[in-house]
Amino acid sequence: MAEGPLSFAVEARDAHTMARAGTLSTKRGDIETPVYMPVGTQGALRNLSPAQVVEAGTQIILANTYHLALRPGESLIAKAGGIHTFSGYTLPILTDSGGFQVFSLPKAQVGPDGVTFRYEVDGRAVFLSPERSIEIQEALGADIAMVFDECIPYPCPHQRALEALERTTAWEERCKIHHRRADQALFGIVQGGVFPDLRKRSAREIVALDFDGYAIGGLSVGEGRQILSDVLDVTVPELPEDRPRYLMGVGLPEDLFEAVERGVDMFDCVIPTRHARGGIVYTFQGRLRIQNARYRRDMYPVDTTCGCYTCRLFSRAYLRHLYLIRESLGSTLAAIHNLHFFHELMRRMRQAIMDGTFREYKRAFLRTYLKQSPS
Repeated sequence: MAEGPLSFAVEARDAHTMARAGTLSTKRGDIETPVYMPVGTQGALRNLSPAQVVEAGTQIILANTYHLALRPGESLIAKAGGIHTFSGYTLPILTDSGGFQVFSLPKAQVGPDGVTFRYEVDGRAVFLSPERSIEIQEALGADIAMVFDECIPYPCPHQRALEALERTTAWEERCKIHHRRADQALFGIVQGGVFPDLRKRSAREIVALDFDGYAIGGLSVGEGRQILSDVLDVTVPELPEDRPRYLMGVGLPEDLFEAVERGVDMFDCVIPTRHARGGIVYTFQGRLRIQNARYRRDMYPVDTTCGCYTCRLFSRAYLRHLYLIRESLGSTLAAIHNLHFFHELMRRMRQAIMDGTFREYKRAFLRTYLKQSPS
């Protein structure tokens, strides 16, 4: 456990890549990295109880500042004792600043002080600034808070990316000044679009502000795996060795391998639960679309190598039946399995790094996994 809000130690490095295994320590427990953070946007993972989330192997979850500030409001959550007490999660929690959600809204107006937009649920006008984002996250009581940054779309001209970079640096400095909660870590975010010169500049400016950890934002927005890898190649070497590195919004297994290989420690994505609701389940032999007719009489578990609750007790045929009758239990069981898969995948990556076999494990996994697509 950390004496301060957070500490990080690298325990092993791969000899052939930049992959590393570490431990991220918080007051609510130690987190082994590389780690996958499921997304509980509004303080809950869809169709899952906190106990089910923990049993699946989850070490830390992500919640969203923007959504929680508007419903139910950070003051109510603070009255309950913070996001952990309010939601029933004893795990460490990271709160996103709300930047991505705000900038994805239509007609958001960006100015030097912050962003004005209309809440999509009831149309009310809302203003979010770096200071306001920090105030909300401190009231929520997350273990890790994120700075407020400006996200840009892909593709984006160099000049527009430069303007967003400069605003992001200014906003992150304001976040650092305004952040007062001593028991809460604060992570900076690197922006810069797909432009190597801007990514390097952003990383150097943000590192100079001295945050507890560093995130790489603005990716997984349609740029494709090669560009994502190229951006990581120029960005990660600019980040400190002794701080955790977090790639935001990336979650496909093949992308995770590319990022871990380049020295990234933390990831978040909605894929495990969102895809579960659509009947897509992940296995070490590839992805399956469980509603497919081929599984009508299939009495094997989702993944014959998996020991999760779903695979111990239920067959593919039963899961398919649940989806066909629109029983929500189907989504719950699929989500439990998917969460377990992603946590197990990260655990195996970590072990391969510690064993010095990461490159071989990556090749072996992808050779089998990529043979099968959803069908």
